[in-house]
Amino acid sequence: MSTLNQRSIQKLMQKLSPQQIQMIKLLELPALQLEQRIKQEIEENPVLDENVEIKQEEEEEPKNVSVDEYIKEEEIPNYKYYANNYSKDESKTHIYMSNGLSFHEYLKEQLGYRLLNEKERSIAEYVIGSLDDDGYLRRDIEFLIDDIAFSTGIETDREEIENTLRIIQDLEPAGIGARTLRECLLLQLNARTVITRPLMLAKEIITNYFDEFTKKHYEKLISKLSVSIDDFRDAIEEIVRLSPRPGNLYTGDITSINPHITPDFLLDYQNGEFDLILNHSNVPEVKINNKYVNLIREMAAKGDKASESDKEAVQFVKHKIDSAKWFISAIKQRHNTLLQTMKAILEYQKEYFVDGDQTKLRPMILKDIADITNLDVSTISRVVNSKYIQTHFGIFSLKTLFSEAMQTESGEEVSSYEIKKILQDCIDNENKMKPLTDETLMEILNDKGYHIARRTVAKYREMLGIPVARLRKQI
Repeated sequence: MSTLNQRSIQKLMQKLSPQQIQMIKLLELPALQLEQRIKQEIEENPVLDENVEIKQEEEEEPKNVSVDEYIKEEEIPNYKYYANNYSKDESKTHIYMSNGLSFHEYLKEQLGYRLLNEKERSIAEYVIGSLDDDGYLRRDIEFLIDDIAFSTGIETDREEIENTLRIIQDLEPAGIGARTLRECLLLQLNARTVITRPLMLAKEIITNYFDEFTKKHYEKLISKLSVSIDDFRDAIEEIVRLSPRPGNLYTGDITSINPHITPDFLLDYQNGEFDLILNHSNVPEVKINNKYVNLIREMAAKGDKASESDKEAVQFVKHKIDSAKWFISAIKQRHNTLLQTMKAILEYQKEYFVDGDQTKLRPMILKDIADITNLDVSTISRVVNSKYIQTHFGIFSLKTLFSEAMQTESGEEVSSYEIKKILQDCIDNENKMKPLTDETLMEILNDKGYHIARRTVAKYREMLGIPVARLRKQI
């Protein structure tokens, strides 16, 4: 029979404090989310105020007060945390973006021009709501019948749904409401008002030889259709101009088409000199509200004469001031860490930042920057994540600056971006009737001194968004 024993075990464990966790979360936030986080803190903590004054107020330190540590302001002026002398009175530019009708609302608006009874309109609106963002109806009609009955109480059948779907497929943009890619392409071809020989041939290809077309068996198709290469090429051009995702053709919602990126860093390059600053354009500057500081001074001056409720109020304000001072310090620490990391990246990739030539990117991993800054790799990862930099050659993510190293025959280490650039150039200049296979691309790279395997070539090709050779084939 086993017995229960009690014994004490001593363990050494490392745990993060709540303040450290909050600091980590602040470090991860990009500029736009930081602005929202600061405004949230201002709303939750009455002691914090947004500093809208240009001139910083100088306060006298209290004398002979027992709560000095809670009200003493730091003596470092805020301008020292900026990388250059940008004036605080520069006007902030706000970009306002308005939303139009959504894709589904646009389709429902078109239904208003159709002569439909109440039942038909309800069914049509439900079917429109079942379309995905690409404009396809990917749900089975039998499921739709059950859902319509359950959600709206309308009894319908397959024939009625099919008739409704044909009405929807007649809406704009052409191809909406298709259930397959073949149906989508045919709907767009049938919507053409001018009938030409290439159009008729394109319809025949999609209707009868869709599998051969998707696999690009062009020689076989030319033989089966008994047409010339020129006629076949004209038909293929008709098909290529079609959209496989008609839902994406609607641009009523500009925010989804052109998302606005707020860069976290601004880099200027003039006369051979770099000028790096943090983007503070929309980030509020916060300070401790003086009226709460004065409140504690008054209560401290009363000493023992203060009532119990006054003492409770002082404790509450002390707690809020502690929280506010920590938050202000955390924001400043975040700014310093971001600048320190970005300066290290700038120095490491100095040649690249001169003109933005990706072939000049040095192989760089998170540990390289961590060693330079004496920060942890996880800290560098949080700084880099979701952060953007604006340069004289564009805005891009900091993640794109990091790449693995490849070794040439001479032993020189080069960035994987250089390999990708060679692959891109080879594919751009290839004979489209006989595109280069991954095996051939591997041999080209090996001849240039880059010894990599075929699977590595395939990986880089996929990262570039380039399909396999068979799918790149053109007539």
